[in-house]
Amino acid sequence: MNATQPSNGGQGKNLPSFLHNKAIAISWIVTIALALAMIAMFVWRPGETNVAAVAPTPLPASTPATSLPAYDPIQAADSVMLLANDHTIAPQRPRETIQTYTVVKGDSVFSIANKFNLRPETVLWANYAVLNDSPDMISIGQNLIIPPTDGVLYKWQAGDKLDAVAAKYKAKVSDILSYPGNKLDMTNPTIQPGTLIMIPGGSREFRQWVIPTIPRGPAGVLKTVLGPGACDTGTGGALGTGHFIWPVTNHFLSGNDYWSGHLAIDIAAFEGMSIVAADGGVVVYAGWSNGGYGNMVMIDHGNGYQTLYAHMSSVIAHCGQSVGQGTLIGLAGATGNATGPHLHFEVRYMGGFVNPWTVLPPP
Repeated sequence: MNATQPSNGGQGKNLPSFLHNKAIAISWIVTIALALAMIAMFVWRPGETNVAAVAPTPLPASTPATSLPAYDPIQAADSVMLLANDHTIAPQRPRETIQTYTVVKGDSVFSIANKFNLRPETVLWANYAVLNDSPDMISIGQNLIIPPTDGVLYKWQAGDKLDAVAAKYKAKVSDILSYPGNKLDMTNPTIQPGTLIMIPGGSREFRQWVIPTIPRGPAGVLKTVLGPGACDTGTGGALGTGHFIWPVTNHFLSGNDYWSGHLAIDIAAFEGMSIVAADGGVVVYAGWSNGGYGNMVMIDHGNGYQTLYAHMSSVIAHCGQSVGQGTLIGLAGATGNATGPHLHFEVRYMGGFVNPWTVLPPP
């Protein structure tokens, strides 16, 4: 019987080994699970989405793609922040006070006005007592008044009214009141007689001091009007071409330009430089002239034009002489009222003044 009964001895021996292997397998599963959990804790954060795992949502077909604007270097430069500069120079404030200026060699009303950024009329108007509205009356050593701005510098008289003074000088009452240099009370302006008041933008007529036009022929002005250089010329004589040349070799200015108070140009010329006739004609004046012109020559060109040459050191042409274009008529100098050698050159047509720049060849 013992020989035929199944034996359980083998099962008893194998059971502990099976259980042992199963425990090892479970422990590996648990270890792997813990490892995965720890990895998940490092990778995943509460409230965040793993962008690597989420596919981007495509834009709707109707939504245009957005692109960055093109780089604009000018716009970029405008956006650069500027740093403070400790050495910035503050802009110069406009001058509000009256100054005086002493005339030196080579000065002219025009050049003095340029020094102070003023119009020459302003300087001339402010110095009527010295210059009598004639820029040719300037001389070395004169003390000139220099207004602070363009306009008329007016000495207030007893009985003056603001509206009447403004109207006289073609200005506005408000401009006179508001000008800081006048220091007026705009609500109750009281101006004492003798006070110098600046009339900004104001103007007045000039008292013109000019040599009268002398036509050829026996009907010229009297010698006593201009000086000893006038004469009665006969009919006929040389005629001009209507085209002018420069009367000296220099083609630039050294003093006054042409403006309402100076109806000529002052051409640069050294002492003794040759002066020639700008066109052909008859000399109707040659010699010393009154009125600050010094030694002067005037030529009638027989076609409505006259030319005048002043401040010569010496006169070579003689009154009544027919001259051709380019004929030597004198030497440059500074006679009369002049602060230095130059040629005062005038052009007239039918008795009226013409800007010489409009008839002379380009320099």
